[in-house]
Amino acid sequence: MSTEETAARAVPLSPTSSSASQALLAAFGLAAAVDLGSLLAGAELGHQLAKPLLMPLLAAYAVTRGAPKLLVAALLLGWGGDLFLLSDADWAFLVGMGSFAVGHVCYLLHFGRRRTSPLLGAGYAVALLTTIALLWPDLPAELRIPVAGYSLLLTAMAYRASALGLLAGLGGALFLLSDTLIATGVAEWPQLPAPDFWVMLTYIAAQYLLTVGVLSAMYGERRTTV
Repeated sequence: MSTEETAARAVPLSPTSSSASQALLAAFGLAAAVDLGSLLAGAELGHQLAKPLLMPLLAAYAVTRGAPKLLVAALLLGWGGDLFLLSDADWAFLVGMGSFAVGHVCYLLHFGRRRTSPLLGAGYAVALLTTIALLWPDLPAELRIPVAGYSLLLTAMAYRASALGLLAGLGGALFLLSDTLIATGVAEWPQLPAPDFWVMLTYIAAQYLLTVGVLSAMYGERRTTV
């Protein structure tokens, strides 16, 4: 049985809610396919049109599943970051990064003080310090401190996400990978072919897995207290 099926059986939805959830999730999948396909094809207009639809659709899906407000807020703040990063303005990168940073705070507040592996935390700490040390000399001087601070917050979110289980933990790790790919581009390191495709693929998967992980954990907790 899939994670979604388990969650659905834990707290049954009305037929209307279930239909709305399925429609919104399908729309999210379609928008993701259009966005990723556009990036592979070099169709910038398709990317510009599809990317702003992703997080609102995922947030709406989460709402129909009874998602906690902090999850919805994190997704909508991710939407804000997405919109700013579509701009070429010099200030937009920092504002977009700030929007994502507040979203990570929302995730952290939702994760609370659930137990997490100290060994995993040590691994994330090593990864953070290594990445910052390698990127630091090649980052623009005005971005070094903001990127380091953001990276610390993102790494904390990725680590704490694992407290909700495998899906959320994988989502956190992919979010960290996605933003690391962005940072290597800012540092003008050699990039994979179609770098924006890989950034968006890991980002879309990250937000989806975090959403499913939060919902699954929420339904599991409700079932054990009923």
